[in-house]
Order: sequence, then C-alpha cells, then structure tokens
Amino acid sequence: MTAILLFAKDPAAVQGIEEAECGFGAAGMGNKGAVGLRVTWANTAGVDDSSDSGELGKPTELTFVATHLAAMEWNLQKRNSNWRTIVSGLTFANPKALLPGVFPANQSAAPPDMSGNGDKHAPAAANSADSSELEEEIDDVEEAMAADTHPLLETQQQQPLHPNHPDLAPEDCATLQDVSIFKATSHLFVAGDLNYRISSSTPPPLAPFPSFDPESENYYPVFLPRDQLTQERLAGRAFHGMSEAPIRFGPTYKYNVLCGGADVDKATNADAVRRGDQVNGVTEVPWKFAPHRWPGWCDRVLYLDLPSWLSGRASITVLAYDAMPVVRTSDHRAVFLRALVPVVGPEAMRPPPLQVAEADAAAKMDPRVTPPIPVDVHAWERRAAARNREIIVGWSAFLWSTREGAVVLATLVALGVGSWWLWSVW
Repeated sequence: MTAILLFAKDPAAVQGIEEAECGFGAAGMGNKGAVGLRVTWANTAGVDDSSDSGELGKPTELTFVATHLAAMEWNLQKRNSNWRTIVSGLTFANPKALLPGVFPANQSAAPPDMSGNGDKHAPAAANSADSSELEEEIDDVEEAMAADTHPLLETQQQQPLHPNHPDLAPEDCATLQDVSIFKATSHLFVAGDLNYRISSSTPPPLAPFPSFDPESENYYPVFLPRDQLTQERLAGRAFHGMSEAPIRFGPTYKYNVLCGGADVDKATNADAVRRGDQVNGVTEVPWKFAPHRWPGWCDRVLYLDLPSWLSGRASITVLAYDAMPVVRTSDHRAVFLRALVPVVGPEAMRPPPLQVAEADAAAKMDPRVTPPIPVDVHAWERRAAARNREIIVGWSAFLWSTREGAVVLATLVALGVGSWWLWSVW
C-alpha cells in the first residue's frame, strides 16, 4: 500500500487540501497505486522568496504524488502503463460530477487498457528469487488477472476524453485539466518506489554489480546510463515534462541486510561495520546486494519545473537529493529531495492562449499545455468498485493469514460444532 503525509512548519499557511487516489494492482486494487495531495500555500509570514511574487498572502499551488509502480526487471512496459494510469485516473475530483451530462455512461466495468504491449510472462531468470519476495509474486498474479479484467474497450464512446478533445467546450477542457495532476497553475512533485531498473532481465551469475568504491571500474556512476527511468523520461514515454536532480548516490535497491556476527564477513561494508562507523549517529547496518536482482535506482523524486513562459523567473532550486542509509527493516534505501520552490501565483502560472503556445515549441510540449494522456472520466466509478474488492480481499487475508484471524475462525468453528451438537442431542 502507498501513503502520503504532509508536514508543514506553518500549518496556517496550508489551505485547501485536496486528495486523490488510484489503483493499478490486481483488478484495479490499491496494492499497487498512487495517492496525491494538492494544497494552496499562502505566504502568510511575508517571506521574501526572490521570485517577484512573494508578497504577503500570495497563494501558490503544490501537488504531491506518492506512488508504487510495478516490480520486476522485465515489467518496464507495465511501469509506463502505471504512470499513464496516474496521469489519466489520479484526479482530485470526479470529472463526471463536475461536468454532468457531458460524458457517456460507462459501458464496461473494466478500465481502459493502457499497457501497450506489456509482458504477460517473465523471461527465464538467471537466478531464482527467494520465497519471501511476495510483492514480486503478486505482480505476476496481477498480470494474469489483467489479461481478463483489462480488455480493450470496444467502442470509441467508451474511451476517456482528452482535455483538448474537439467535442468539448474550452471551459470543459479547462475543468478536466484542473483536476488532473498536470493542473496548469500548480507545481508538481512525484516520489516513491518507481521500480525502474538498469536491465530488463535478471543478472547472470557473477555479473559485476555497482560499487561504492570510487577507485573501482564498477563505481556506480558507470551504471547510471542504463537506468530505465531516465531513458523512458527523455524519450517521452513516462514522466512527461518532468525533471530530476543529478543522481549522486548509489543504488537504492535491493539490499540483503545481514544479521551480524559471522555474517559481517560477507557484508559489502564489512570494514565500516567492524570499525563501528556511524551515519547520522546510527551504527552502519551490514549489507550486501541481493545476487538475483540488478542493483538499481528504484526510489526517486521528480518535479515539474517552472514553465517556459516564466523563463525570466527563478526555477526550482534543488538543495539536496540523496539516499538515506540502509536500515534493517527494508531492502530499499529511502530517498529525499529538499528544494526551494518559487512562490508564483496561479495567474502567472497559467499557460498563454493556445495560439501563442502553438508558436512556442517548448510551451507546446509542456504537459500543462498539451496533456500527454487522456483524462479517464470513469476512473472514479472503477475505483469505487475496486474499494469494495479491497474490503473483501482484506477481510479474507485477515482471516486466513493472521493469528487474530485464526482465533476468529477457530471460534466460529467451535460455535458451529457446539450448535450442531446441541441440536443433535435435543
């Protein structure tokens, strides 16, 4: 599951909090999915931000998205599909409720197939995964279910309409765009376990892995050109128009955390562990990369910088972009971004008229001007149906996979047997 938390030094400055969610796990459920928060920040303290727009009370819109995309090396197309689902279905209001009578009824309970040519089966692995990797096994189940539950819609009327669809009035187009993540007047940040790898197959035996030693021929920057996310983003197939600060940290996945003792000798950071080195006051955890997964930069933070029509203004300034130390409770390293965001009001952020934007190549390619993916106007209906499935699956999992559930089942069985016995003897 994916969650998002918002912390503010000055809570009074945060106004108009909106939330959104979408699922792209099995049958549209949220075991894989995305959540979003949109807020309006007002400069109530009168902070000077050097952006020419920092006057007291000036509002600035901020959109934050946290997501967990499909796992496994070979699921590149599925990860891109997950991104398209976020763009189309992560809306901060129900489009059909905002524009009643504009869109046709949903003729199919299944979501549109956004996957392109996603793989249905994994290629032969060089090394088998360990049995504890439940998340990755679930992904295989999801793909099998998707083959039946995500058919292509049969008619054009069932397809979601694009915000710039010719049959829509301009004001309706603007309404759709305003509830999407690419709202023209908002800053946008996307973070999470995006799961992009450095290969589409598992590593062969004795494959060279990234090293943290600057003197090594396998020093981790050598592997960065193989990063799938950067390749897909620059090719315009995912995270359209978004930027990322330079990566100056090692892979964030997949770490085998070792117990200590004799295992320390097997650790990649054995010398640091023996010396008792600390990171931010915490003793280093012994670790080594899992041999059956390519180490990769799965965990990322991206942002949508100021648009070209504000090129004279300051852009987003990244102060820090780094990975946290290895911890005992995860096979990932968390990442963080610290940035200065110019305080620019909605009117200044609003795109120029379409005819002006058409003449500006950079503006025309901006997702705030030309949204890259249609808005799925039926996503809210399908999300409501998926929530019902989540309740059923959740209670089933509780009963069959937890100690408390076992107690409930045992109690029900005992009551049933006892009732039958009483009925039979009377």
